[in-house]
Amino acid sequence: MITTFSNPALFFKSSIYLIKASSVILIMSRKMLIDGDVGNVSEDNQFDFDLFVIGAGSGGVRASRFSAQYGAKVGICELPFHPISSEVVGGVGGTCVIRGCVPKKILVYGANFGPEIQDAREYGWQVNENVDFDWKKLLHKKTEEIVRLNGAYKRTLSNAGVKLFEGEGRIVGPNEVEVIQLDGTRLSYTAKHILIATGSKAHRPDIPGKELAITSDEALSLDELPKRVVVLGGGYIAVEFASIWRGMGATVNLCFRKALPLRGFDDEMRALVARNLEGRGIILHPQTNLTRLVKTEDGIKVTTNHGEELMADVVLFATGRIPNSKRLNLEAVGVEVDQAGAVKVDEYSRTSVPSIWAIGDVTNRMNLTPVALMEGNMFAKTVFGNEPSMPDHSNIPCAVFCIPPLSVVGLSEEQAIQQVDGDILVFTSTFNPMKNTISGRQEKTLMKLIVSAEDDKVIGASMCGPDAPEIMQGIAIAIKCGATKAQFDSTVGIHPSSAEEFVTMRSVTRRISASGKRKTNL
Repeated sequence: MITTFSNPALFFKSSIYLIKASSVILIMSRKMLIDGDVGNVSEDNQFDFDLFVIGAGSGGVRASRFSAQYGAKVGICELPFHPISSEVVGGVGGTCVIRGCVPKKILVYGANFGPEIQDAREYGWQVNENVDFDWKKLLHKKTEEIVRLNGAYKRTLSNAGVKLFEGEGRIVGPNEVEVIQLDGTRLSYTAKHILIATGSKAHRPDIPGKELAITSDEALSLDELPKRVVVLGGGYIAVEFASIWRGMGATVNLCFRKALPLRGFDDEMRALVARNLEGRGIILHPQTNLTRLVKTEDGIKVTTNHGEELMADVVLFATGRIPNSKRLNLEAVGVEVDQAGAVKVDEYSRTSVPSIWAIGDVTNRMNLTPVALMEGNMFAKTVFGNEPSMPDHSNIPCAVFCIPPLSVVGLSEEQAIQQVDGDILVFTSTFNPMKNTISGRQEKTLMKLIVSAEDDKVIGASMCGPDAPEIMQGIAIAIKCGATKAQFDSTVGIHPSSAEEFVTMRSVTRRISASGKRKTNL
């Protein structure tokens, strides 16, 4: 039955009531997620800010800016700028921009030119035998760029209406933060919501003589280019800096605990990375740890657990990172952390205290800059955008910028064996890139697809070779959309390119049956 109104005013008035009632229901449902008990919701005007963020790295800046765009009054604090972080210095932009991904990639570009110049001779370029490299010039250019980016991030916050405070932030209550300025002055602010986005910091293993070693922070700002380097670690940072220094002409010894570097990545890719590192002249020491560092007249004497002695100008500890949560006063306010110091959060990035949230490396979920950006976006949508949104940590692509680089998305072969119930199809292509056929460089590219035999979906892809990260970003979209192997096969390739191999792998390299799955522990 359709109800009609003879009086237009009555119709208008009834519509307003319906709209108001719907709005109340919507707001109440949102507040139940955000504030817990609806009856205990505080009025916004009781607080100095709707949101106060501790940490102005990639995640913190993204969350602040997007929250402000939703109409929130936002404050954020960060330590003063310095290329090398400590408990009293940091900088807007955070680890990635100032002492991580960005400056590292600049050095990777610089390191690539050395081998490229060698290869250029076979392409007809008459290059002098002795080509000089000016480390100080590259370092200066790198510093100029991170200073520029630091300023750009500050302007981004200002343009969004976010109030920036310089100093160390700590939480003193469920709705109160304290900012300790350089001169010791303490400023106190209240906020309806507090977001922890303090990232992580380099871990230093407890080895005698550890004070003689550096971390990635210092490695990006060395006054002099070292001639001899020992790197301890087998992860991203270790293999990337090994590649950088070797590309610039240093002698590099890479020591790691497992049989292969890059634990957690596809074993076949790890093996190729190891071969490529050795092919570039890096000396690998698998299943090796360091036991002592001693300062001598000739440099730093490094002793391994096998009794081997190595001499170095620089020793880099690249043994992982730990959540930067120790100085936040979390225990006193009831915010739970795990044994590593990572802030525990639920699927919406909310901590054990309902008004306090956390994103990025400090939560130790998936420690990548684009993930922190995504988590910051989802936080802003959930809390201020009236759109509860959980971060999606599935099928996130990543890259290791060794030379040549490795990039992956989805499941590795080993992960698929563990997680997929049915049979798995593995497609691989190993080839010499066209560029190498002229230069004579003996360095293979490997590409790999993992397919679920049951539904033909591509559930993993990986590549080690030139331009791998650029190619994998496009592959990631396809996998995120649930593309099948048949759809890959029906896609016309770009010729001549390495990327076309992803759509021309027709023959199954191996089929792994559900009943015969093997395990690995390399």
